[in-house]
Amino acid sequence: MRFNWIVIIILTFVIVVLGIKSCREQREAAGVLRENERLVRENRDLRNSLTMSNRNAEQIADRKDMQHQMQAQFVDRREYFRRNWKQYISVNTGDYRTGFLGGIHDLQVTVRNQTEYELDNAVVLVQYLRSNGNVFKTEQYTVHNIPAKGAQSVQASDSRKGVKVNIRLLSVTSQPMNFCWSHDKLAPPGSRDPWACVPVKK
Repeated sequence: MRFNWIVIIILTFVIVVLGIKSCREQREAAGVLRENERLVRENRDLRNSLTMSNRNAEQIADRKDMQHQMQAQFVDRREYFRRNWKQYISVNTGDYRTGFLGGIHDLQVTVRNQTEYELDNAVVLVQYLRSNGNVFKTEQYTVHNIPAKGAQSVQASDSRKGVKVNIRLLSVTSQPMNFCWSHDKLAPPGSRDPWACVPVKK
């Protein structure tokens, strides 16, 4: 009988020890599980942060590329207009009156600018011609601030003689377009962009 009690006590002790050990292992397992969940959340947040950083970096790179492209287009556009200015800048006269015995009245000189840049000024030569084609008198007029895609006019003086006029541009200047052209300015041989006020570095 006494032996049975000893066995029961030993078994009870073993069960208690095993139970305590099991509880400790469960607590440790729960702690490990919580730590793993924390690490998973941190890894997920880190991945999201890296993804956002990569997107921001790509957007910044795209914006820089776009700015470079726009700047290149801006420079190339100005060069294009400088090299082909005769297709976009012109001068003409409105309808003027001629007297019964000759003479020019109500003459306007108009400079048209079809480029995308304002012209600071354009100097125009006006020749008043007799009926035989000889020049009666010559005058110069400066037209200022010709807007992009627009026109600007000045009133020319009347002439007591002459039946028609001949006009031509003498010079055109545009700082926004870096454009300086003059009829007496010779283009350097082989120059692709001779009318730039300040030479453009390639």
